[in-house]
Amino acid sequence: MDKVLGCLRAAAEPTRLRLLALCAASDMNVGDLTSILGQSQPRVSRHLKLLCNAGLLDRYHEGSKVFYRLVDDSGEEGRIAGKIIDLFPIDDRQTIQDRALLDTLKLKRAEEAEAYFRANADEWDRIRSFHVDESEVERVLLEHFPEHIGDLLDIGTGTGRMLQLFSDRVDRGVGVDTSQDMLAVARANLGTLGIRNCHVRLGDMYRLPMRDTAFDGVIIHQVLHYADDPARVIFEAARVLRSDGILIVVDFAPHNLESLRDEHAHRRLGFADNEISNWFKKAGLVTKSATELEGNPLTVSMWSAFQPKNHDGNEFLPMKEEQYRDV
Repeated sequence: MDKVLGCLRAAAEPTRLRLLALCAASDMNVGDLTSILGQSQPRVSRHLKLLCNAGLLDRYHEGSKVFYRLVDDSGEEGRIAGKIIDLFPIDDRQTIQDRALLDTLKLKRAEEAEAYFRANADEWDRIRSFHVDESEVERVLLEHFPEHIGDLLDIGTGTGRMLQLFSDRVDRGVGVDTSQDMLAVARANLGTLGIRNCHVRLGDMYRLPMRDTAFDGVIIHQVLHYADDPARVIFEAARVLRSDGILIVVDFAPHNLESLRDEHAHRRLGFADNEISNWFKKAGLVTKSATELEGNPLTVSMWSAFQPKNHDGNEFLPMKEEQYRDV
């Protein structure tokens, strides 16, 4: 009862209700919110602090900026926040005006994302031309996952494509990436498509900002070849997997295209099946399958593993709690 009353008290103010509605529609920073609300930064920040303290909003850093979003609905505060949002009348004049300004902001984000793509398209298109069509990779990837996933993590989310692909299968999707440019692209893509059950955030694949056993599924799609320590990435993925949770790694089979190392910062020229399965084993996972999709000259491999029930650790030392924080 105290938690319900605390949430209702925090929300019971016109500006804070507007903030809740905006943060339910998109991840927002203070600059975005002040421009839409037409209020000063200190005032908006005070309202945001009250909503965060009540557990209705999540707050996270991304470089020099701080973003806010409606809390995930897995906890009591999330359920309360969702019910408050559901009570908003669709014909409310202020809400309609706020959403129109938010749509303008989303359009600006989409234009910036398109400009970033144009600037980098040649590099991405060249690499894509070396391997099997991405639509075929996505088709096989969908076959490896169950029809419904509670919580999904996409490590190295890039443009957010994996979140888009699985958005209708998950209750919640989270993408992490170390590139603020790519996060801006991913956020714009999700916003343009109206995907509200997925979001992205800044995060290091070696030190994921998530608690243990937080996800039912993890994807590492075309990321591992950039890693100095691929085994550590797989261990972190295993750490956040729940019992019976599934991990899918998509990357290249061994190849000899040194240009990808020299020109595109690839650390590894592909991975052998036994190498990946050995890392799975050391991380306490059980290898499920290995699939090859042949291209010319690059072959895309897809490896899957699951977290056994009642797993009791692995050969890596667990991370200390202060090195990560809850989603």
